[in-house]
Amino acid sequence: MPRSTPKTRPRLVAIVLAAGKGKRFRSSLPKVLHRVCGRPLLWHAVRNALAARPERVVIVVGTGAELVRDEVASWDLPVPVVFVDQGEPLGTGHAVLAAERAVGGAEEVLVVGGDFDPVAPADVRRLLALHRRTGSAASILTTEVEDPKGYARIVREGTRLIEIVEGTDAPPGLRATREVSTLVFVFRRKDLYAALPLVGRENRQREYYLNEVFPILIGKGERVSALRVDTGGLMGPNSRAELAALGALLRRRIDEAHMAAGVTIEDPATTYIDADVRIGRDTVIRPMTVLEGTTRIGPGCTIGPSTRIVDSRVGEGAIVEHSVVRGSRIGRGATVGPFSHLRPGTVLGPHAKAGAFVEIKASEIGEGSKVPHLSYVGDATVGRDVNVGAATVTVNYDGYRKHRTVIEDEARIGSDTMLVAPVRIGRGAVTGAGSVITRDVPAGALAVERSEQRIVEGYRKRKDAEAERASRGRGTR
Repeated sequence: MPRSTPKTRPRLVAIVLAAGKGKRFRSSLPKVLHRVCGRPLLWHAVRNALAARPERVVIVVGTGAELVRDEVASWDLPVPVVFVDQGEPLGTGHAVLAAERAVGGAEEVLVVGGDFDPVAPADVRRLLALHRRTGSAASILTTEVEDPKGYARIVREGTRLIEIVEGTDAPPGLRATREVSTLVFVFRRKDLYAALPLVGRENRQREYYLNEVFPILIGKGERVSALRVDTGGLMGPNSRAELAALGALLRRRIDEAHMAAGVTIEDPATTYIDADVRIGRDTVIRPMTVLEGTTRIGPGCTIGPSTRIVDSRVGEGAIVEHSVVRGSRIGRGATVGPFSHLRPGTVLGPHAKAGAFVEIKASEIGEGSKVPHLSYVGDATVGRDVNVGAATVTVNYDGYRKHRTVIEDEARIGSDTMLVAPVRIGRGAVTGAGSVITRDVPAGALAVERSEQRIVEGYRKRKDAEAERASRGRGTR
């Protein structure tokens, strides 16, 4: 019996529409670059597009094109990206028509709005599966909203689209319909670009609506499919208030995904976790915690309360409380806080400690070493099992350049020590409390720098008497 030949996946190109001005945002920044959960709206839209496994992504730009190009270039996307300038913005249909040459000979075209209707990547994959299974000329994701406003109304039977009417032009009988079109579509390329020249501008906005392609295809006897998904009752934001509502929805989704994966979030209402953050199993996120950027939290950690961590790595079993951590690496079993600030370039080794009211910047703290409280360590390399006494400062700046301090393994730094860089403290060396260390200290040695203490007998009594006489003298004038 001959083997069946596996089906070849159709070639697909994704078009992302990112030319909108977003007038109601009242912003000099393009609408699609406004951030939600740590990433621009456009990033979320492109992530949905990538769920379809396109061979390339075509981004249609207009206002703020250079800003959009620069932002997308920073994402290191896994497929080629082509930018197309729409020119005069004449609607979604016009934008897709402008991208025809960039689409090339692909068999399928996925179109998503760059201002991100909050569908999930899994929804896009489900739509694509339906599209291919039913042999549709086009397929559309729909959703229900509380207030359909100007959105395109949907009439369907099962998964077959019967009618779609642009909201601003909908007759009274359809305006009450709450099922509306998202801007996530799949088309057979040939059908799409055969229909687009037939789309007119006979509407209130005087624009070429991409939605008008669907009735054209239905009129030709083609099947058009519709799949309803849950967007939390929201669509792509048209104002900053709607952007905030979208953020709340996405944070809820992010929190639920982390909790389903074994993370405890004690108070989701006061917890903010960006879209790119990863958290290990059995970690506890306490209230008033903000995890931003590309932060990675290992398993079994305790983070918070009242903690902000940005673009940092936290190792297994570490504890960070009441602190700010930016651009740093925290080793397994290490502790940070309360009220510490780890600035970019800090590396805290396994089981190390940055205690209360400690600031560390561009420094490496070795395994088991402790900076317990009230100290500043900047531009330093600290070895293993070092103890840094309270109120120690590495004096790293001479007014012109930064210099490094090196503290070797097992050294003990006395409280209130000033280490004036460049300086090296040898292995096992000790500095006396209150010393200003300006020269290297050999291994195992004690360095003490302070003037001899003087005792002035009767000082307080004499000074009090002088003050009393001065006070009486002023009173007789």
